[in-house]
Amino acid sequence: MVKKKSNEYIPDWVPENPSDAFATKVVKGITSDSKKSGENQSQKRTHLKIDDYVDGVLKNDRTILARAITLIESNSPAHYEKSQEVLKKLLPHSGNSIRIGITGFPGAGKSTLIETLGLFLIKQGHKVAVLAIDPSSTITKGSILGDKTRMEKLSREKNCFIRPSPSEGTLGGVARKSRETMLVCEAAGFDVILVETVGVGQSEVTVRSMVDFFLLIMLAGAGDELQGIKKGVIELADALVINKADGDNKPRALSAQAEFSMALKYIAPATKHWQTNAYTCSALTGEGIENIWNVITKYKEHTKSTGTFEERRKDQSLEWVFSLIDEQIKKSFYENPDIIKSLPKIQKDILSGKILPTAAAEVLLRVYKK
Repeated sequence: MVKKKSNEYIPDWVPENPSDAFATKVVKGITSDSKKSGENQSQKRTHLKIDDYVDGVLKNDRTILARAITLIESNSPAHYEKSQEVLKKLLPHSGNSIRIGITGFPGAGKSTLIETLGLFLIKQGHKVAVLAIDPSSTITKGSILGDKTRMEKLSREKNCFIRPSPSEGTLGGVARKSRETMLVCEAAGFDVILVETVGVGQSEVTVRSMVDFFLLIMLAGAGDELQGIKKGVIELADALVINKADGDNKPRALSAQAEFSMALKYIAPATKHWQTNAYTCSALTGEGIENIWNVITKYKEHTKSTGTFEERRKDQSLEWVFSLIDEQIKKSFYENPDIIKSLPKIQKDILSGKILPTAAAEVLLRVYKK
């Protein structure tokens, strides 16, 4: 290698007198011995108290907001009580938002639509929080959390906060702590919460129980149109949007809109006194995005005037309680010392055929009840 500076080298294969555009170079690493005392040392992350989390969230400190959500999402028993205290103090400052669930099968353009809608809302003076749920691997338990990279423009906006979270095997297209995360974002001053589900088809029912407005994104010409009309996630939607209605695909999108509009007449509305309709939009060009927001605004005004909005919020609070009970009972079962002791033998007996799975479940439940 040809030496350039005291700490910089250019590889031998680089042409002579390269221009500034040719940026290939090698910089010598810094060893621990060459560091000055205290210089370039990464500062140890400060330990936050409960009031530090609360004050930081209320001041919309993005770093503390992110750390508060991490604390809440933690599976560590040591973090549970602390996170509950933080939520308790933030609860009076939450609830002042419109919560919108956005779902659709993979490839429908959820992330692009959310970015376009988010940018539109920010221009209108809103503060937008995006909770992007990524599916977790059943093998490695990991998650790429790549939705934020898809929203490059939106992620740079001052009045937007994007939080990717793993589903951790939770059914219904959401994360285990999505409800708590929404409360924290509301306390930080975000008045529009967009929840992007993992997009797994007709099983995304959990998100319906935690949002005010449920938006289903569809595509035209994606295959069997009857499949989309089948009762399932479509009967949970407050609005159905045919995305990618641009270019040569626009006529097909308009045709699909007409078909779904006809089908929706035979399906009971997801919300009392509200008729679900189909619309078209292009997340790429922005056409139809303003109309979607107008529909959401009209929905909010209508449901608040009829009392449906508050009634749904109360029902969701009750459902939240019982979902937490289910989670705690399951946790208590697998952490029970007698179950931990009995489980290896039961598993061995099941694999050897000595006991049926149904009988094994009864045995374990009897052990737990004792």
